[in-house]
Amino acid sequence: MDGDQAPPPAGAERPIGELVGEASAQMSRLVRDEIQLAVAELQEKGKRGGIGAGLFGAAGITALFGVATLLATAVLALALVLPGWAAALIVAVVVLAVAGVLALMGRKKLQSATPVVPEDTVGNVRADIDAVKEGLHR
Repeated sequence: MDGDQAPPPAGAERPIGELVGEASAQMSRLVRDEIQLAVAELQEKGKRGGIGAGLFGAAGITALFGVATLLATAVLALALVLPGWAAALIVAVVVLAVAGVLALMGRKKLQSATPVVPEDTVGNVRADIDAVKEGLHR
């Protein structure tokens, strides 16, 4: 008759071991379900982010073609008063000069950003360590 035990009535107390085991199983199931939900949410956001990045890239390429067309327009406009080769040379020199200035500005910004160490935080941590050491010596 040991294998034919009926579950205890609803009002009866159950052993603590059984309650702990059930709580543990429910907690594990809850954590797994939450992880699955998070993964599904991240996948959906990843899809939307990928589409957004693709559209942003397409916009950049389209803008590049627009700038190229404007540069061709500048060459053609200058070609009305100068030989074509001179007009193209002038536009190319101006574009390269702008690129050079932008490169120098970018290089200056990069140099100011290195080394990539959170200096304020490192200083604060060192101050905290010194304060703890000083407190231990008292």
